[in-house]
Amino acid sequence: MDSFTLGAKRPLIIAGPCSAETREQTLDTCVRLASTGVVDVLRAGIWKPRTQPGTFEGVGLPGLAWMAEAKRLTGLPIATEVASKKHVESALEFGVDLLWLGARTTVSPFAVQEVADAVRGTNSKILIKNPMNPDIALWAGAVNRFVNVGIPIENIGLIHRGFSYFGHSKYRNPPMWHMILEMRSRFPEMMMICDPSHICGCRDYLGEISQTAADLRYDGLIVESHIHPDEAWSDAKQQLEPEPLEHMIRKINWRKETADCPEFQKSLNLYRDEIDQIDSELFELLGRRMDICEKIGEVKKQNDVAILQSNRWGVIRDRILSQAPKFKLSEEFVKTVLEAIHIESISRQNSIMNK
Repeated sequence: MDSFTLGAKRPLIIAGPCSAETREQTLDTCVRLASTGVVDVLRAGIWKPRTQPGTFEGVGLPGLAWMAEAKRLTGLPIATEVASKKHVESALEFGVDLLWLGARTTVSPFAVQEVADAVRGTNSKILIKNPMNPDIALWAGAVNRFVNVGIPIENIGLIHRGFSYFGHSKYRNPPMWHMILEMRSRFPEMMMICDPSHICGCRDYLGEISQTAADLRYDGLIVESHIHPDEAWSDAKQQLEPEPLEHMIRKINWRKETADCPEFQKSLNLYRDEIDQIDSELFELLGRRMDICEKIGEVKKQNDVAILQSNRWGVIRDRILSQAPKFKLSEEFVKTVLEAIHIESISRQNSIMNK
């Protein structure tokens, strides 16, 4: 595993089938991906944690043998998902260069600790997917479990695969980009890899999400690819054939971090000053709104009325959401902001009611 260094290349492109299904499918996909020249690491699911029992849950050890063969044929490093001590031991035995924890594993501190203990004392490279629910503390906790067993911080990276969301969205797992900004602020030195396949859940938006990730200075992508996507045994709709995947990757514009041009810096500073002023005014208004919420709390307390008034909140939410297009704001963004305001408003009134 010493031949692969996490962070040596940016952007890092990881690609391969959602699941290793047969030897022919695995090798053909990997060889075709390698021939594109845009893939740095080959991936395949060997053990598949599925929502429903009775669905395809991976081929197990034979798939590791096929991936090891793909590594010999192409010269590229290989990666797979692990969720237990046994998975880790088997993957390392077959020369897997990069391990990742899936979203269903990250949500369980017990499972994360088992995997962390299994890689203790090794030079393993680990990528950790965000938990299914938007819980930054849980994700950060998973990182810290690997640090605590001695895995160097430079050997750990993060995968953003979107979050489960109750409600309508065009994505399978909405990205909630703001959550990633918080995680990156906690671990600025770690690679952040975007998983457009699981965010989108279909092929239609893969390029769009990948370009957004590049614009937000992500360090790479992990994308699912299959020689016959529509016949795949798992996640058929979100996989690309190797050649369309190559086309998508080559279209992405990985922009530079900054520019030395004086005019660029002058314009940037001007707009940033404007944003700073707007932010100041915005939070002053929010503060005034919360002051009024406290006054409402006093009135409710005097009249022994419950804090939560569902009908009133529904009117506010519907009114603001109806204005979102006028302000060129996405419905998802507006809902997120409204929810935060609502929670703070209830907290303020609760403090008044229970003095």
